[in-house]
Amino acid sequence: MSAEKCLAKGSAAPGPVPKDYIRVYSMRFCPFAQRTRLVLKAKGIKYETINVHLKEKLDWYLKKNQFGLVPTLETPAGEVIYDSPITCEYLDEVYPEKKLLPSSPFAKAQQKMMLEHFSKVIPYFYKIPMDKKKGEDVSGLEAELKEKFAKLNEVGHTFEASGSFIH
Repeated sequence: MSAEKCLAKGSAAPGPVPKDYIRVYSMRFCPFAQRTRLVLKAKGIKYETINVHLKEKLDWYLKKNQFGLVPTLETPAGEVIYDSPITCEYLDEVYPEKKLLPSSPFAKAQQKMMLEHFSKVIPYFYKIPMDKKKGEDVSGLEAELKEKFAKLNEVGHTFEASGSFIH
């Protein structure tokens, strides 16, 4: 289902999740939710996206995810899973036809470490444009981001050289 709805305070809760689909509660520009949507697409899982306005919390959504954050998955059985690393791992386990995570515990740990390093650069993709828009000097932030990417590249090469990072 490709129609993306965006719900804000006062919007009615959606009906049940359609059979053979997963519902992902998201926000259009959230990189954490994007991670889950990428897994859904890579694995060929049928899903519907409902974008929620994170500044205008929906009462019914807070009952599904008390923290009100995205991404959150909902199954046709009413099961709710949230937090991007957890939703991605859940999807990989529930839909094992096309595995994305390695089976080796060491290689899986290395992927999780890489993800943890990468998650430290994500806030820059929000902060730099917002500060630019305010007319602030972002050269220091851009230098920090460049340094973090260089470090991330080093870590990636280290994992790759060990032979266990690539699935």
